[in-house]
Amino acid sequence: MSELLSPAGSQEAVIAAVQSGADAVYLSTGRFNARRSAKNLTNEEFESALRYCRIRGCKVYVAVNMLISDKEFDQAVKLVCHADELGADAVIVRDPGFLRVVRQAAPGIAVHASSMMDIHNLAGVEAAAELGASRVILARELNIGQIKNIAQKAPVEVGVFVHGELCFCHSGQCCMSSLTGRSSANRGLCEQPCRLQYGMGRRADDYPLSLKDNCRVNHLPELEEAGVACFMIEGRMRRPEYTALATKIYSDALKDKKIPNPREIERLEKAFSGQGFTDGFITGETSAEMFGRRPEADREISKIYAEIRKEYTDVETRRVPVRFYAVAKNGRRFALKLDDNDGNSVALYGPLPDVADDRPITADTLESLLYKTGGTPYYCSGVACDIDPGLRLDAPVINEMRKKLLTDLSEKRKLPPVYRGRGAMPAHPSGKALAEPTQMIFQVRSLDQLTPELAEFAPGHLYVPIDILAERYERTAPFTDAGANVVAVMPRVILGNEMSEIAQMLSHIRNLGVAEVLIGNIGHIKAAALSGFAIRGDFGLNIFNSYSAEVFSIANFLSVTASFELKLNRIRELAKPINTEMIVYGRLPLMVSEHCIIKNSAGSCACDGTNRLTDRMGNEFPIVREFGCRNVILNSNKLFMSDKKDECEAAGLWGLRLMFTTESPRECAEVAKSFAGASDYRPNGLTRGLYYGGVE
Repeated sequence: MSELLSPAGSQEAVIAAVQSGADAVYLSTGRFNARRSAKNLTNEEFESALRYCRIRGCKVYVAVNMLISDKEFDQAVKLVCHADELGADAVIVRDPGFLRVVRQAAPGIAVHASSMMDIHNLAGVEAAAELGASRVILARELNIGQIKNIAQKAPVEVGVFVHGELCFCHSGQCCMSSLTGRSSANRGLCEQPCRLQYGMGRRADDYPLSLKDNCRVNHLPELEEAGVACFMIEGRMRRPEYTALATKIYSDALKDKKIPNPREIERLEKAFSGQGFTDGFITGETSAEMFGRRPEADREISKIYAEIRKEYTDVETRRVPVRFYAVAKNGRRFALKLDDNDGNSVALYGPLPDVADDRPITADTLESLLYKTGGTPYYCSGVACDIDPGLRLDAPVINEMRKKLLTDLSEKRKLPPVYRGRGAMPAHPSGKALAEPTQMIFQVRSLDQLTPELAEFAPGHLYVPIDILAERYERTAPFTDAGANVVAVMPRVILGNEMSEIAQMLSHIRNLGVAEVLIGNIGHIKAAALSGFAIRGDFGLNIFNSYSAEVFSIANFLSVTASFELKLNRIRELAKPINTEMIVYGRLPLMVSEHCIIKNSAGSCACDGTNRLTDRMGNEFPIVREFGCRNVILNSNKLFMSDKKDECEAAGLWGLRLMFTTESPRECAEVAKSFAGASDYRPNGLTRGLYYGGVE
């Protein structure tokens, strides 16, 4: 049976989840997780939660699923090693460098790849497995067919989110909160800008980015049949009552095949958000019906919470099977032994049995007394007796021995497993010598930006979308004549059923002479490598520390791109075991989504041009099309570092990238001229991004 994994943002939520039927809980202690605004658990509460769960046969996974900086690495690894020592069952991570280091430093604990890694195809699962993950939580955007194709071929377990909030953007690819408010979703502090009002015109009078909440309770049988090992419920920032209700409904549906009734769904909706549920991704029907506005809090919610709280407070519904063995022999002390199914055993000797004048002890009498395990985390699954006839044992004595054995068993079960010790923490990555001078890189998005005028500035490398190269490679001639190396930019999202189209493009452009590709997801490495391409790493890989850079150096990448959520001085401090570039100009991408909000708003697809999303402050965010008719929302202001070019070059970078998105051909040339030091051009609405302010 698939595992039901529930959220626990507090100590009470641990109890709520366990008593409501969770097979495992995921929680956090410390600050290195994707829900830093949740209460989370203190170290003492964490230890208590581990003991509580072990007694009741529930697994505990520790979320350390945010991007981690170099200066935080040692502390984060210590946290995982401590969790391993205390007996946690697994750690959930999203940083590829951290994943690799944890496997070496804490070999005794399993590592699960978070959905924040945005793994959306089989090759991504395989790549995570090579890094050391024993389970991968798939991207929420996949439909049942795509999930089945991955799960049945994957080298490790796969899990899916079955309930909770849905993000408009692919998980791990959203920078809207950081670039508009300096609170990074990748660092566990998302301010949920997708829940705010926006408009497709000048008025922000709608909620085009706000998705209804994910509910797949009616799809559990087909997901289980597809081979999904873990059903994950989202909500560590929610109240314990929500955890209890959601867990109970999904536990009943999974284990008892009980379809939730309308009242249960209504209670769940009110306890979560009240905006309604959707199963659009799992069914593949990603229409405007998936969107909804969050209403005001329901006044009945306090009553619902009170009802739910009674169902998990001061009760023991989660019970482990145990078996008693009783020996009552003439002339020997009464012996009682208790075993569980995990190999734990406790025993106790009682008094010498007396000769019975009447009512001697029998197997039936013993069984009736030993089956009384109510109010404990156990239920008696059987009693084996070896009793001489004609002996007497008082019921109070047997009752006390039963209680003592159950207490002793709990003490034994709460102990952590034998700690296998720490592994060797790998050495901090070392840098490599740089070739001078720093490379200038131009990236274009549209065909009309490939002009002879722009080529005159002779970039060392030219990044071009793969579909443009496949259709109009000849337009790169002015750049190659000027010495530029052409690199194909692969989409950030390529679902399994789309990979054949990409493979055809790769084969075609390889025959045209293109030898390198730029990728932003670990699931795209295999396709590029099998087609014979050298690989460069894009910003979608979220290179936030030296260890992650080293992962892609080991994978023989030619270069990687530093996360644009890093401060410039942090980029300078990266060890750079591989050639490293940074984006120094352009409208930085805030979100990439499976949804076409243009079509949702206008009723028809018109995404070949540039549309704009307007927020309540009047800021306009361009919306552009990406492969698969996905939407990419760009920042309202343009990153501009021309006058800071010397500082960027001093950061030890191999390359500086100008990323052209919505610019006209003339504006592209003006920007390039500025970076060449030949003009004082500055765009309207410029920003320094996060290179000086940074994120928390």
